[in-house]
Amino acid sequence: MSLSPLLRRVGFGELPGWEADDSGAAFAAYRRSAKKAATRTYRTGSLNISAAAFAPAHAAACAARRDDRRAARTFFETHFVAFHVVPNDRARGFVTGYYEPEVDAAPQASPVFKYPLLARPADLVAVDDSNRPPGLDPYFAFARQYPDGRIGEYFDRAAIESGALSGRGLEIAWLADPVDVFFVHVQGAARLRMPDGAVKRVTYAAKSGHRFTGPGGILAEIGELARENVTMQTIRAWFRDNSRRINEILWQNRSFIFFQEAPVDDPALGPVAAAKVPLTAGRSIAVDRLLHTFGTPIFVHAPDLATFGGAPFARLMIAQDTGSAITGSARGDLFAGSGAAAGEIAGVVRHEADFFVLVPRGLADGAGK
Repeated sequence: MSLSPLLRRVGFGELPGWEADDSGAAFAAYRRSAKKAATRTYRTGSLNISAAAFAPAHAAACAARRDDRRAARTFFETHFVAFHVVPNDRARGFVTGYYEPEVDAAPQASPVFKYPLLARPADLVAVDDSNRPPGLDPYFAFARQYPDGRIGEYFDRAAIESGALSGRGLEIAWLADPVDVFFVHVQGAARLRMPDGAVKRVTYAAKSGHRFTGPGGILAEIGELARENVTMQTIRAWFRDNSRRINEILWQNRSFIFFQEAPVDDPALGPVAAAKVPLTAGRSIAVDRLLHTFGTPIFVHAPDLATFGGAPFARLMIAQDTGSAITGSARGDLFAGSGAAAGEIAGVVRHEADFFVLVPRGLADGAGK
């Protein structure tokens, strides 16, 4: 299997800011993926960076005892070869940001807490080529299974929020603001501050299957926001000033997310995401899982991105998550952490960037020259 033509071999010296980056922080995140790989086989993406080829590097990472910057950089330079990722869908690569919100919540509905987060319904089933009925959009990875066994399109956001699933006991917790609910859906996880002081975590369990349509794009299309000014902060401000129009805008996004409860084992780490390891603030990146292989180190250089601690952003990230809006070879979503401060960082990240993947040396030999 040859590497994708979208990968062009380069030297580590060609990665802007490579030597200045704290590779030790990236190594700690990489080692979590290496340990998980011992029990989970990741799917190889169409860039053809084989999951099996990581075995020597994974073994070395698990055996290593030091995370200091010099030793970590030597580790990556020893076990990997750098390749520039040629964008397959735009002139340059592009990054956005995401985070784990922290919001007040309650276990029961009340006049204040009126908007629920829902668990996955029993009639929502995964679909693929083996059970997809004729006519169902190939995009759908989930659908509704009727009592007679038929499979069809599931309820969308408008139907669910209008009561299509009421009475099933799916409510995990209740929030006070429908916009908070929506952004928990967007981020795919949250920490919930309960009235008794406990902190619960919810993470993604499934989705309705429908395509995601972002409110920022809708508001720009109808002239309510300038496209270049669309951020999470400006979207929230618009909803505060136009509360009667929340459903009008949000229901145009037919996608709906269902959740499951998860522990908060280490408050310093984020939720366990698609690669089944906890996310690391500033080091985990969500990628297009059809193209990339989870666990791949990806060096991202975004010259104008300053919110992570000063421009340019030049960091080694680890592919540990994905998202329906993350499509393309040089497209990524940077995990900023948990809480309001992380949200302030993530909400304004919309920057062009260059992507460099680190390919296991055994696989890279003879490729991309």
